[in-house]
Amino acid sequence: MKKFITTIKNIWKIEELRNRILFTLGLLLVYRFGSFVVLPGVVPSALESSANNSPTDLLGLINVFTGGAFSNASVFALGIMPYITASIIIQLMGFAVPYFQRLQQREGESGRKKITQITRMLTLAITLVQGGGYLAYIKSTGAVSAGMPESVFWVSNIIILSMGTIFAMWLGEKITDRGIGNGISLLITIGIIATLPGALIFEFQAQFGNSRLLIFLLEMAVLFLVVMATIMVVQAVRKIPIQFAKRMVGRGAANMPVTGNRDYIPVKVNASGVMPIIFAQALMFLPATIAQFASSGGQATTNSLLLALNDFTSGPYNVIYFLLVVLFTYVYTALLVNPQQYSEYLKRQNAFIPGIKPGKKTADFIDTVTTRITLPGSIFLGLIAILPAFAAGFGVNTAFAMFFGGTSLLILVAVVLDTLQQIESYLLMRKYDGLVKSGRLKSRGGVEGIGASM
Repeated sequence: MKKFITTIKNIWKIEELRNRILFTLGLLLVYRFGSFVVLPGVVPSALESSANNSPTDLLGLINVFTGGAFSNASVFALGIMPYITASIIIQLMGFAVPYFQRLQQREGESGRKKITQITRMLTLAITLVQGGGYLAYIKSTGAVSAGMPESVFWVSNIIILSMGTIFAMWLGEKITDRGIGNGISLLITIGIIATLPGALIFEFQAQFGNSRLLIFLLEMAVLFLVVMATIMVVQAVRKIPIQFAKRMVGRGAANMPVTGNRDYIPVKVNASGVMPIIFAQALMFLPATIAQFASSGGQATTNSLLLALNDFTSGPYNVIYFLLVVLFTYVYTALLVNPQQYSEYLKRQNAFIPGIKPGKKTADFIDTVTTRITLPGSIFLGLIAILPAFAAGFGVNTAFAMFFGGTSLLILVAVVLDTLQQIESYLLMRKYDGLVKSGRLKSRGGVEGIGASM
C-alpha cells in the first residue's frame, strides 16, 4: 500500500501527466453530464415505465455501452456507437476493397487522414439512420409530450442526436490527443462502469437480505479470478525469435563481422480482441427479431423455438454462441494477422527466423504458429462469452452477471491495461517506478518486437 501511495505521488509530481489525467477526467465528466440531459419533447418517466431493456437484448446492450443514456433519452442516447459501427465497416472494407487497402497500407499519413474523413462522414450517415429508428422507438412507447408538434419533434431531435454523437466523437479524439488513453475506448468504458455500482449494490442487498453474505463474497472472489484470467489471456503472446543478419563494421583490413541482434515477433494469443463476441452477439439477436414476426403470423411452434434460442441461459443458445465466437475468432485473426506481410517485412529488414528459410517457408511457419495459438485463445474467448449465463444460473442478478464475462469485461480489461501502460511509460521516462513494478506490462522491458511497428 505504501508503494502504491508513493506511485500516486510520483504521478502527481509530473506536470504533463497530471494535466493529461485532469483533462481526461474533465471531458469524461462532460460526457456523463450529457447522459442526463433529456431530449426536448420526451417524458422520461413515461419512457422509463414502458421500457424494459434487459442487458441481454440489443437495446439493453446499447444502454450498457452508453451508461444509461439510451434509456434516459438523453442527447448522448446513441453515444459513440455509430462511430464504432462506422470504424468496423471501414476496417472490414480494408480487407476486401482495394481502394481502402491502398489507403491503409501504402499511403501512410495521407491515407490515414482520408480514412478518418470517410469514417466521420459514415458516422454521420449511420447516426441519421439510427437516430430516426431511436425516435420511432420512443414514439412507440408513448413517451412523447402531447404538446409538441410531431414535425418539430422529429427534425429537432434528429439534429440533436447527430450533434450529440459528433460531439462525443470530438471528446474522444481530444482525450486521445491531449489526455491519457484511447478516448473512444474510455467513453465506452465509462459508460459500462456507470452501470456497475447499481448492479453491485442490488446484488449485495439481495444476498444480504437473504442472509447469504458468504455467497456474495464467493461471487466477488470468482469475479476477481475471472478478471485475472482475462488479463493473462489479453496480455499473452507467443514470441517467435528472429535474428538480424551479420553486418560488416569498419573499412579495409579492419572490417569486422558483427553478429546480428536478436529480437522476436509477438503473436498475440487473442489477436482479435472483442470483435468475435460482438459479431456473434449480433447474430444471436436475430432469433428475437424473427420471433416477433413469427408471433405476429401465428406460428406458435416456431415462435417457441426462436424464443428458446433468445434465452441467454438456455443450453442451445450457449452452445451456438460458443461455437460462433470460436469461428469468428479464427476468421478475424486470419484477417488481422498476415503471415506474408510478416515474411516480406523480415526480408526487407534483412532478418530471419532461426532454422526457417526466408520467403514462403517463413510465412507458412508464422501461419502455423498463429493457427495453433488461436485455438486456446478462441476457446477461452468462447468461455468468457458464455460465463454471464453460468453466473445468472447460480443466482446472480442479470445486470451484475454481465460483468462476469462478455464484451463488458473484455472492454474494461483492455482499456484499463492500455491506460496503465501509457501512465507507466510516463513514469519510466522520469525514472520513477510504475504502477505495477513486478508486472509484465508491455511498456516495461524495452523492445516489444517488430510486430508493433507493422
